[in-house]
Amino acid sequence: MKCTVLFLAGLLASSAASCVEFDPVEIVSAHNNWRNQVGVAGLSYSPALAVSAQMWAIHLKNTNQCNMRHSSGKYGENLYWASAWSNGVIQNVTPKQVVDSWAGEKVNFNEANNTCAEGKVCGHYTQVVWKKTTSVGCAVAVCDSNHQVWVCQYEPAGNWVGQRPF
Repeated sequence: MKCTVLFLAGLLASSAASCVEFDPVEIVSAHNNWRNQVGVAGLSYSPALAVSAQMWAIHLKNTNQCNMRHSSGKYGENLYWASAWSNGVIQNVTPKQVVDSWAGEKVNFNEANNTCAEGKVCGHYTQVVWKKTTSVGCAVAVCDSNHQVWVCQYEPAGNWVGQRPF
C-alpha cells in the first residue's frame, strides 16, 4: 500500500514521515505461504479491506497511542505492535515478520482436537489459515513515539466457535 493512496483517499492527515509503505503482494504472499502449508486456497488483496484497516489503524494512533484494541467490526482482524528502537528510530518491520508472528502460534494449535493449548493463544494463526476467508487488506499507522500498529482485516471473518480452520 502506498502512502500516496492514503493521502488521496483523505484518510491520513499527518505527514509522510509517519507513513510506512509496504507492498500488498508481500503481505498476501506471507499469508499464502502459511495457507499453502495446510492446503487451503490463497487469499487475494482487497483495497476496500485495506481502507477499513487503515481507518482503524489511524483510530488507534489518534485515540490509543498505537496500543492494540480490536475494532469489533464485521471483519476478521489481526493486530501487530512494534516499538521504536531504543534510540527512538522507527523499526523496519516487514509484512513477512508481521504475518509470521501471527502464524507462529501454530505450535499452540492442536489440529486433531481443534483447540489451542491451555493458557496459549492461537487465534491469530487460525485467522491467517481460515479456509473460508478469501481476502485480506492491511495497513499500518505510526504514532508520535514511532511505535507502530499493523492491522489486517479478513473477509469472510474466521475463528467461528465449533468450526475448524481448515
